[in-house]
Amino acid sequence: MRTLISTAFVSLDGVVEAPGGESGYRNAGWTFKDVEFLPEAFELKGREQKEATAMLMGRVSYEAFSPVWPAMEEFADYKVMPKYVVSTTLTEDDLVTDWGDTTILRSLDEVAALKETEGGSIIVHGSAELNHGLADAGLVDRYHLLVFPLLLGAGKRLFSTADKDAQKLRLVEHEVYANGLQKNVFDVVR
Repeated sequence: MRTLISTAFVSLDGVVEAPGGESGYRNAGWTFKDVEFLPEAFELKGREQKEATAMLMGRVSYEAFSPVWPAMEEFADYKVMPKYVVSTTLTEDDLVTDWGDTTILRSLDEVAALKETEGGSIIVHGSAELNHGLADAGLVDRYHLLVFPLLLGAGKRLFSTADKDAQKLRLVEHEVYANGLQKNVFDVVR
């Protein structure tokens, strides 16, 4: 079974919306606006590209990433990686042609079936709504979180607000950096 990893830049109060910028969100670009950049704090992001064998995202994140990530040198490893987009509305004609193989999945059942295939880990970037569904369905195996020392208040949250049984996590890697960022890697306990 493949490991599904949710990776996120997240504020201390759980907001994931517009870390790099997004029009219409009052705190857009919060990752570099209010926190000193320290390269060592982002080592995890480079490691993810080397270790993942596929990328999964929701439609909104696909539409945000696909016009820019294919040409970005810092995301070169993702360009050739198979990508899966969970969407009930996208069609093959909506997919970009310069970002490698992309498959549209229509349901969380199809994500569960993908996890049952051979291969390495599957990384989920962005995709707040998809993350809610994946977690609620018990499909997330690990979280890679870079927690920023910010309280943003309103905004899209990484975690679902569904009323469900507690989900235990095991901290398997952590570090705190001089700029206040925290790296937290959690495995989901089953």
